[in-house]
Amino acid sequence: MRKHKCFCALAVTMIVGAGSCVPTYAQHKMSLQSLFDLADRQNQRIKVSEAALKAADEGVASAKSAMLPSVEFSLQGSYTGNAFLMSRGFSTSGTTEYIVLYAGGAIRSGIEMAKLGRRLAELDVEKNRQEIRFLLTGYYLDLSKLQNQLQVIAKNMELTKKVIAQMKARREQGTVLKNDITRYELQLQSLLLTKTQLDDAQKIIRHQISTAIHLPEGEDFEVDTQSLEEEEMALKTLTSEELWQQTAAENNIDIRQASLASEITEQKVRNMRAASRPSVAVVAENNLFGPYTSDLIPKDANVNVWFVGIGVKYNLSSLWKNKHAIRKAKHENTQARERVQLAQEGIENGVQACYTNLLTSSVEVSTQEKQVELANQNYAVVKNRYDNDLALLTDMLDASNMKLSADMALVNARINMLYNYFKLKYITHTL
Repeated sequence: MRKHKCFCALAVTMIVGAGSCVPTYAQHKMSLQSLFDLADRQNQRIKVSEAALKAADEGVASAKSAMLPSVEFSLQGSYTGNAFLMSRGFSTSGTTEYIVLYAGGAIRSGIEMAKLGRRLAELDVEKNRQEIRFLLTGYYLDLSKLQNQLQVIAKNMELTKKVIAQMKARREQGTVLKNDITRYELQLQSLLLTKTQLDDAQKIIRHQISTAIHLPEGEDFEVDTQSLEEEEMALKTLTSEELWQQTAAENNIDIRQASLASEITEQKVRNMRAASRPSVAVVAENNLFGPYTSDLIPKDANVNVWFVGIGVKYNLSSLWKNKHAIRKAKHENTQARERVQLAQEGIENGVQACYTNLLTSSVEVSTQEKQVELANQNYAVVKNRYDNDLALLTDMLDASNMKLSADMALVNARINMLYNYFKLKYITHTL
Protein backbone atom coordinates (compact mmCIF):
# COMPACT_ATOMS: atom_id res chain seq x y z
CA MET A 1 0.00 0.00 0.00
CA ARG A 2 2.84 2.39 0.90
CA LYS A 3 4.64 1.62 -2.40
CA HIS A 4 1.39 2.17 -4.28
CA LYS A 5 0.90 5.60 -2.67
CA CYS A 6 4.51 6.52 -3.40
CA PHE A 7 4.14 5.45 -7.05
CA CYS A 8 0.99 7.52 -7.49
CA ALA A 9 2.59 10.56 -5.91
CA LEU A 10 5.68 10.12 -8.11
CA ALA A 11 3.52 9.99 -11.24
CA VAL A 12 1.83 13.24 -10.25
CA THR A 13 5.11 14.98 -9.50
CA MET A 14 6.52 13.90 -12.85
CA ILE A 15 3.53 15.47 -14.57
CA VAL A 16 3.72 18.79 -12.73
CA GLY A 17 7.50 18.87 -12.75
CA ALA A 18 8.10 18.35 -9.05
CA GLY A 19 11.14 16.47 -7.89
CA SER A 20 10.09 14.44 -4.84
CA CYS A 21 7.68 11.67 -3.81
CA VAL A 22 5.16 13.00 -1.30
CA PRO A 23 2.50 10.73 0.29
CA THR A 24 -1.11 11.75 -0.33
CA TYR A 25 -3.78 11.77 2.38
CA ALA A 26 -7.54 11.51 2.33
CA GLN A 27 -9.34 14.77 1.71
CA HIS A 28 -12.10 14.40 4.31
CA LYS A 29 -11.70 16.33 7.54
CA MET A 30 -12.32 14.84 10.95
CA SER A 31 -13.09 16.76 14.11
CA LEU A 32 -11.82 15.80 17.53
CA GLN A 33 -15.31 14.69 18.56
CA SER A 34 -15.39 12.33 15.56
CA LEU A 35 -12.19 10.73 16.80
CA PHE A 36 -13.75 10.36 20.25
CA ASP A 37 -16.80 8.60 18.78
CA LEU A 38 -14.64 6.17 16.82
CA ALA A 39 -12.51 5.42 19.88
CA ASP A 40 -15.61 4.72 22.01
CA ARG A 41 -16.64 2.04 19.51
CA GLN A 42 -13.31 0.60 18.41
CA ASN A 43 -10.53 1.24 20.94
CA GLN A 44 -9.21 -2.03 22.36
CA ARG A 45 -8.64 -0.70 25.87
CA ILE A 46 -12.25 0.43 26.11
CA LYS A 47 -13.45 -2.95 24.83
CA VAL A 48 -11.51 -4.71 27.61
CA SER A 49 -13.12 -2.55 30.32
CA GLU A 50 -16.57 -3.09 28.80
CA ALA A 51 -16.02 -6.85 29.00
CA ALA A 52 -15.13 -6.43 32.68
CA LEU A 53 -18.39 -4.51 33.16
CA LYS A 54 -20.38 -7.43 31.72
CA ALA A 55 -18.62 -9.77 34.16
CA ALA A 56 -19.57 -7.42 37.00
CA ASP A 57 -23.22 -7.61 35.87
CA GLU A 58 -23.07 -11.38 36.24
CA GLY A 59 -21.48 -10.93 39.65
CA VAL A 60 -24.50 -8.93 40.83
CA ALA A 61 -26.88 -11.60 39.49
CA SER A 62 -24.83 -14.31 41.20
CA ALA A 63 -24.95 -12.47 44.53
CA LYS A 64 -28.73 -12.05 44.28
CA SER A 65 -29.16 -15.77 43.62
CA ALA A 66 -28.08 -16.44 47.22
CA MET A 67 -31.55 -15.23 48.30
CA LEU A 68 -33.31 -17.91 46.23
CA PRO A 69 -34.40 -21.15 47.95
CA SER A 70 -32.15 -24.20 47.81
CA VAL A 71 -33.97 -27.19 46.28
CA GLU A 72 -32.46 -30.67 46.20
CA PHE A 73 -33.72 -33.74 44.36
CA SER A 74 -32.53 -37.29 45.04
CA LEU A 75 -33.27 -40.62 43.35
CA GLN A 76 -32.20 -44.00 44.71
CA GLY A 77 -33.14 -47.71 44.57
CA SER A 78 -33.63 -50.18 47.44
CA TYR A 79 -33.69 -54.02 47.69
CA THR A 80 -35.41 -56.28 50.18
CA GLY A 81 -35.13 -60.08 50.12
CA ASN A 82 -35.91 -63.17 52.27
CA ALA A 83 -35.59 -66.90 52.05
CA PHE A 84 -38.70 -67.19 49.97
CA LEU A 85 -38.35 -64.39 47.43
CA MET A 86 -35.52 -64.13 44.97
CA SER A 87 -35.45 -60.30 44.64
CA ARG A 88 -37.56 -57.23 44.00
CA GLY A 89 -36.86 -53.61 43.26
CA PHE A 90 -38.49 -50.37 44.23
CA SER A 91 -37.63 -46.73 43.79
CA THR A 92 -37.71 -43.85 46.23
CA SER A 93 -37.52 -40.16 45.72
CA GLY A 94 -37.50 -37.02 47.84
CA THR A 95 -37.16 -33.24 47.68
CA THR A 96 -35.79 -30.81 50.22
CA GLU A 97 -36.18 -27.04 50.28
CA TYR A 98 -33.82 -24.99 52.44
CA ILE A 99 -34.72 -21.31 52.67
CA VAL A 100 -32.44 -18.97 54.63
CA LEU A 101 -34.51 -16.35 56.39
CA TYR A 102 -31.63 -14.50 58.09
CA ALA A 103 -27.88 -14.96 57.84
CA GLY A 104 -26.71 -12.08 59.98
CA GLY A 105 -26.92 -9.66 57.01
CA ALA A 106 -24.19 -11.46 55.04
CA ILE A 107 -26.33 -12.10 51.95
CA ARG A 108 -27.65 -8.54 51.73
CA SER A 109 -24.16 -7.17 52.27
CA GLY A 110 -22.78 -9.45 49.57
CA ILE A 111 -25.36 -8.14 47.09
CA GLU A 112 -24.48 -4.55 47.95
CA MET A 113 -20.77 -5.28 47.48
CA ALA A 114 -21.50 -6.81 44.07
CA LYS A 115 -23.49 -3.72 43.09
CA LEU A 116 -20.66 -1.44 44.22
CA GLY A 117 -18.24 -3.59 42.24
CA ARG A 118 -20.38 -3.08 39.16
CA ARG A 119 -20.39 0.68 39.70
CA LEU A 120 -16.60 0.56 39.93
CA ALA A 121 -16.52 -1.32 36.62
CA GLU A 122 -18.74 1.36 35.07
CA LEU A 123 -16.37 4.07 36.29
CA ASP A 124 -13.44 2.11 34.93
CA VAL A 125 -15.03 2.14 31.48
CA GLU A 126 -15.70 5.86 31.76
CA LYS A 127 -12.17 6.55 32.98
CA ASN A 128 -10.65 4.61 30.12
CA ARG A 129 -12.75 6.62 27.69
CA GLN A 130 -11.50 9.88 29.23
CA GLU A 131 -7.88 8.73 29.13
CA ILE A 132 -8.13 7.60 25.50
CA ARG A 133 -9.82 10.88 24.59
CA PHE A 134 -7.05 12.89 26.25
CA LEU A 135 -4.44 10.77 24.47
CA LEU A 136 -6.16 11.41 21.13
CA THR A 137 -6.41 15.11 21.97
CA GLY A 138 -2.64 15.28 22.40
CA TYR A 139 -2.09 13.51 19.08
CA TYR A 140 -4.67 15.70 17.34
CA LEU A 141 -3.16 18.94 18.62
CA ASP A 142 0.34 17.78 17.71
CA LEU A 143 -0.89 17.00 14.21
CA SER A 144 -2.52 20.42 13.96
CA LYS A 145 0.68 22.08 15.17
CA LEU A 146 2.75 20.21 12.60
CA GLN A 147 0.37 21.18 9.80
CA ASN A 148 0.50 24.83 10.86
CA GLN A 149 4.29 24.69 11.06
CA LEU A 150 4.40 23.20 7.56
CA GLN A 151 2.35 26.15 6.33
CA VAL A 152 4.80 28.54 7.98
CA ILE A 153 7.75 26.68 6.42
CA ALA A 154 6.07 26.72 2.99
CA LYS A 155 5.54 30.49 3.16
CA ASN A 156 9.14 31.09 4.25
CA MET A 157 10.43 28.80 1.51
CA GLU A 158 8.41 30.73 -1.05
CA LEU A 159 9.74 34.00 0.34
CA THR A 160 13.33 32.69 0.33
CA LYS A 161 13.03 31.55 -3.27
CA LYS A 162 11.82 35.01 -4.30
CA VAL A 163 14.78 36.60 -2.51
CA ILE A 164 17.19 34.21 -4.23
CA ALA A 165 15.64 35.03 -7.62
CA GLN A 166 15.99 38.75 -6.93
CA MET A 167 19.59 38.27 -5.82
CA LYS A 168 20.46 36.34 -8.97
CA ALA A 169 19.03 39.17 -11.06
CA ARG A 170 21.04 41.74 -9.11
CA ARG A 171 24.19 39.61 -9.40
CA GLU A 172 23.94 39.85 -13.16
CA GLN A 173 24.02 43.59 -12.62
CA GLY A 174 27.07 43.19 -10.41
CA THR A 175 25.46 44.45 -7.19
CA VAL A 176 25.31 41.10 -5.32
CA LEU A 177 28.08 38.63 -4.57
CA LYS A 178 27.84 34.89 -5.20
CA ASN A 179 28.45 34.32 -1.49
CA ASP A 180 25.26 36.26 -0.67
CA ILE A 181 23.19 33.94 -2.83
CA THR A 182 24.89 30.90 -1.30
CA ARG A 183 23.90 31.95 2.20
CA TYR A 184 20.25 32.17 1.22
CA GLU A 185 20.45 28.86 -0.61
CA LEU A 186 21.79 27.33 2.61
CA GLN A 187 18.80 28.78 4.42
CA LEU A 188 16.49 27.25 1.81
CA GLN A 189 18.11 23.83 2.33
CA SER A 190 17.63 24.21 6.07
CA LEU A 191 13.93 24.91 5.48
CA LEU A 192 13.68 21.83 3.25
CA LEU A 193 15.22 19.70 6.00
CA THR A 194 12.75 21.09 8.54
CA LYS A 195 9.88 20.31 6.17
CA THR A 196 11.07 16.71 5.83
CA GLN A 197 11.29 16.35 9.61
CA LEU A 198 7.77 17.73 10.04
CA ASP A 199 6.40 15.38 7.34
CA ASP A 200 7.98 12.38 9.08
CA ALA A 201 6.63 13.49 12.46
CA GLN A 202 3.16 13.66 10.90
CA LYS A 203 3.45 10.09 9.65
CA ILE A 204 4.27 8.86 13.17
CA ILE A 205 1.34 10.66 14.78
CA ARG A 206 -1.10 9.60 12.06
CA HIS A 207 -0.11 5.98 12.65
CA GLN A 208 -0.59 6.35 16.41
CA ILE A 209 -4.05 7.82 15.92
CA SER A 210 -5.01 5.13 13.41
CA THR A 211 -3.92 2.43 15.86
CA ALA A 212 -5.89 3.96 18.74
CA ILE A 213 -9.16 4.23 16.80
CA HIS A 214 -8.56 1.22 14.48
CA LEU A 215 -8.88 3.07 11.19
CA PRO A 216 -9.03 0.74 8.18
CA GLU A 217 -5.78 0.40 6.29
CA GLY A 218 -5.34 3.09 3.68
CA GLU A 219 -7.88 5.45 5.25
CA ASP A 220 -6.67 8.80 6.55
CA PHE A 221 -8.01 12.22 7.54
CA GLU A 222 -7.17 15.88 7.89
CA VAL A 223 -7.46 18.03 10.99
CA ASP A 224 -10.66 20.04 11.08
CA THR A 225 -9.16 23.45 11.80
CA GLN A 226 -12.59 25.04 12.04
CA SER A 227 -13.52 22.88 15.03
CA LEU A 228 -10.30 23.88 16.77
CA GLU A 229 -11.00 27.53 16.05
CA GLU A 230 -14.40 27.10 17.69
CA GLU A 231 -12.71 25.64 20.76
CA GLU A 232 -10.32 28.61 20.78
CA MET A 233 -13.30 30.98 20.60
CA ALA A 234 -14.85 29.19 23.58
CA LEU A 235 -11.83 30.20 25.63
CA LYS A 236 -12.96 33.82 25.44
CA THR A 237 -15.91 32.92 27.69
CA LEU A 238 -13.79 30.93 30.13
CA THR A 239 -15.55 30.37 33.45
CA SER A 240 -14.01 31.03 36.84
CA GLU A 241 -11.71 28.65 38.67
CA GLU A 242 -14.39 28.09 41.33
CA LEU A 243 -16.79 26.66 38.74
CA TRP A 244 -14.07 24.35 37.40
CA GLN A 245 -13.33 23.19 40.96
CA GLN A 246 -17.02 22.44 41.48
CA THR A 247 -17.19 20.57 38.18
CA ALA A 248 -14.17 18.48 39.17
CA ALA A 249 -15.63 17.65 42.58
CA GLU A 250 -18.82 16.38 40.90
CA ASN A 251 -17.36 14.59 37.88
CA ASN A 252 -13.78 13.50 38.55
CA ILE A 253 -13.69 9.72 38.35
CA ASP A 254 -10.77 9.30 40.76
CA ILE A 255 -12.83 10.93 43.52
CA ARG A 256 -15.89 8.86 42.66
CA GLN A 257 -13.84 5.64 42.63
CA ALA A 258 -12.31 6.48 46.01
CA SER A 259 -15.79 7.11 47.43
CA LEU A 260 -17.03 3.75 46.12
CA ALA A 261 -13.98 2.02 47.59
CA SER A 262 -14.91 3.55 50.93
CA GLU A 263 -18.46 2.18 50.62
CA ILE A 264 -17.08 -1.27 49.81
CA THR A 265 -14.99 -1.29 52.99
CA GLU A 266 -18.13 -0.38 54.96
CA GLN A 267 -19.83 -3.42 53.48
CA LYS A 268 -16.82 -5.53 54.48
CA VAL A 269 -17.29 -4.39 58.08
CA ARG A 270 -20.92 -5.49 57.89
CA ASN A 271 -19.84 -8.85 56.48
CA MET A 272 -17.42 -9.42 59.34
CA ARG A 273 -20.10 -8.57 61.86
CA ALA A 274 -22.60 -10.88 60.11
CA ALA A 275 -20.28 -13.83 60.80
CA SER A 276 -20.78 -13.20 64.54
CA ARG A 277 -24.57 -13.32 64.32
CA PRO A 278 -26.91 -16.33 64.26
CA SER A 279 -28.47 -17.60 61.04
CA VAL A 280 -32.13 -18.64 60.77
CA ALA A 281 -33.52 -20.96 58.09
CA VAL A 282 -36.77 -22.74 57.19
CA VAL A 283 -36.48 -26.37 56.07
CA ALA A 284 -39.19 -28.28 54.20
CA GLU A 285 -38.78 -31.90 53.08
CA ASN A 286 -40.94 -34.51 51.38
CA ASN A 287 -39.93 -38.19 51.05
CA LEU A 288 -41.64 -41.04 49.20
CA PHE A 289 -40.13 -44.46 49.71
CA GLY A 290 -40.96 -48.18 49.66
CA PRO A 291 -41.08 -50.97 50.65
CA TYR A 292 -41.74 -50.13 54.29
CA THR A 293 -39.03 -51.84 56.37
CA SER A 294 -39.47 -50.24 59.77
CA ASP A 295 -41.68 -53.07 61.05
CA LEU A 296 -40.34 -56.45 62.02
CA ILE A 297 -41.86 -57.83 58.83
CA PRO A 298 -41.30 -55.61 55.78
CA LYS A 299 -44.41 -54.53 53.89
CA ASP A 300 -44.77 -54.11 50.19
CA ALA A 301 -46.13 -50.57 50.46
CA ASN A 302 -45.13 -46.98 49.65
CA VAL A 303 -44.74 -44.46 52.44
CA ASN A 304 -44.85 -40.68 52.08
CA VAL A 305 -43.23 -38.58 54.83
CA TRP A 306 -42.96 -34.80 54.96
CA PHE A 307 -42.03 -32.21 57.50
CA VAL A 308 -41.51 -28.45 57.91
CA GLY A 309 -39.12 -26.98 60.43
CA ILE A 310 -37.13 -23.93 61.44
CA GLY A 311 -33.52 -23.91 62.50
CA VAL A 312 -31.19 -21.49 64.25
CA LYS A 313 -27.42 -21.80 64.02
CA TYR A 314 -24.92 -19.78 66.01
CA ASN A 315 -21.16 -20.19 66.03
CA LEU A 316 -20.04 -19.32 69.56
CA SER A 317 -16.36 -19.32 68.60
CA SER A 318 -17.00 -16.28 66.39
CA LEU A 319 -17.21 -14.21 69.58
CA TRP A 320 -13.45 -14.44 70.03
CA LYS A 321 -12.30 -15.39 66.53
CA ASN A 322 -13.89 -12.57 64.48
CA LYS A 323 -13.02 -9.56 66.62
CA HIS A 324 -9.64 -9.02 64.96
CA ALA A 325 -11.14 -9.39 61.48
CA ILE A 326 -13.77 -6.77 62.37
CA ARG A 327 -11.12 -4.38 63.68
CA LYS A 328 -9.05 -4.88 60.53
CA ALA A 329 -12.08 -4.10 58.35
CA LYS A 330 -12.76 -0.94 60.37
CA HIS A 331 -9.17 0.26 59.90
CA GLU A 332 -9.43 -0.41 56.17
CA ASN A 333 -12.61 1.66 56.10
CA THR A 334 -10.86 4.53 57.85
CA GLN A 335 -8.01 4.30 55.35
CA ALA A 336 -10.48 4.37 52.45
CA ARG A 337 -12.16 7.53 53.79
CA GLU A 338 -8.74 9.19 54.09
CA ARG A 339 -8.02 8.25 50.48
CA VAL A 340 -11.18 10.08 49.41
CA GLN A 341 -9.85 13.21 51.09
CA LEU A 342 -6.43 12.66 49.49
CA ALA A 343 -7.99 12.31 46.04
CA GLN A 344 -10.00 15.50 46.53
CA GLU A 345 -6.88 17.43 47.53
CA GLY A 346 -4.93 16.13 44.53
CA ILE A 347 -7.69 17.05 42.07
CA GLU A 348 -8.09 20.48 43.65
CA ASN A 349 -4.37 21.15 43.17
CA GLY A 350 -4.52 19.81 39.61
CA VAL A 351 -7.43 22.07 38.64
CA GLN A 352 -5.71 25.12 40.14
CA ALA A 353 -2.48 24.38 38.27
CA CYS A 354 -4.25 23.73 34.94
CA TYR A 355 -6.36 26.86 35.25
CA THR A 356 -3.30 28.98 36.02
CA ASN A 357 -1.37 27.47 33.12
CA LEU A 358 -4.32 28.19 30.82
CA LEU A 359 -4.34 31.85 31.80
CA THR A 360 -0.58 32.03 31.30
CA SER A 361 -0.76 30.42 27.86
CA SER A 362 -3.54 32.86 26.88
CA VAL A 363 -1.23 35.77 27.70
CA GLU A 364 1.55 34.04 25.77
CA VAL A 365 -0.66 33.85 22.65
CA SER A 366 -1.40 37.57 22.84
CA THR A 367 2.31 38.30 23.26
CA GLN A 368 3.30 36.09 20.33
CA GLU A 369 0.66 37.69 18.09
CA LYS A 370 2.23 41.07 18.82
CA GLN A 371 5.71 39.67 18.16
CA VAL A 372 4.60 38.29 14.78
CA GLU A 373 3.23 41.72 13.87
CA LEU A 374 6.49 43.40 14.87
CA ALA A 375 8.61 40.75 13.11
CA ASN A 376 6.66 41.26 9.87
CA GLN A 377 7.07 45.00 10.10
CA ASN A 378 10.79 44.62 10.80
CA TYR A 379 11.24 42.28 7.84
CA ALA A 380 9.44 44.68 5.49
CA VAL A 381 11.62 47.61 6.64
CA VAL A 382 14.90 45.67 6.43
CA LYS A 383 14.06 44.24 3.00
CA ASN A 384 13.24 47.71 1.69
CA ARG A 385 16.51 49.04 3.03
CA TYR A 386 18.40 46.09 1.58
CA ASP A 387 16.79 46.62 -1.83
CA ASN A 388 18.04 50.21 -1.67
CA ASP A 389 21.54 49.14 -0.54
CA LEU A 390 21.00 50.60 2.91
CA ALA A 391 21.26 47.31 4.85
CA LEU A 392 23.61 44.33 4.89
CA LEU A 393 22.75 40.77 3.93
CA THR A 394 23.23 39.74 7.55
CA ASP A 395 20.46 42.19 8.48
CA MET A 396 18.18 40.48 5.97
CA LEU A 397 19.03 37.03 7.32
CA ASP A 398 18.42 38.16 10.90
CA ALA A 399 15.06 39.69 9.96
CA SER A 400 14.07 36.53 8.05
CA ASN A 401 15.02 34.26 10.94
CA MET A 402 13.20 36.53 13.39
CA LYS A 403 10.06 36.32 11.26
CA LEU A 404 10.27 32.53 11.03
CA SER A 405 10.88 32.20 14.77
CA ALA A 406 7.93 34.47 15.60
CA ASP A 407 5.57 32.57 13.28
CA MET A 408 6.62 29.22 14.76
CA ALA A 409 6.29 30.53 18.31
CA LEU A 410 2.74 31.72 17.64
CA VAL A 411 1.74 28.30 16.28
CA ASN A 412 3.20 26.61 19.37
CA ALA A 413 1.56 29.11 21.74
CA ARG A 414 -1.91 28.58 20.27
CA ILE A 415 -1.62 24.81 20.42
CA ASN A 416 -0.25 25.01 23.96
CA MET A 417 -3.23 27.12 25.02
CA LEU A 418 -5.66 24.61 23.52
CA TYR A 419 -3.78 21.76 25.20
CA ASN A 420 -4.09 23.42 28.63
CA TYR A 421 -7.80 23.96 27.97
CA PHE A 422 -8.37 20.31 27.07
CA LYS A 423 -6.23 19.22 30.03
CA LEU A 424 -8.52 21.21 32.30
CA LYS A 425 -11.49 19.40 30.77
CA TYR A 426 -9.69 16.09 31.21
CA ILE A 427 -8.91 16.58 34.90
CA THR A 428 -12.57 17.45 35.48
CA HIS A 429 -13.45 14.42 33.29
CA THR A 430 -15.71 16.42 30.99
CA LEU A 431 -13.92 15.64 27.70
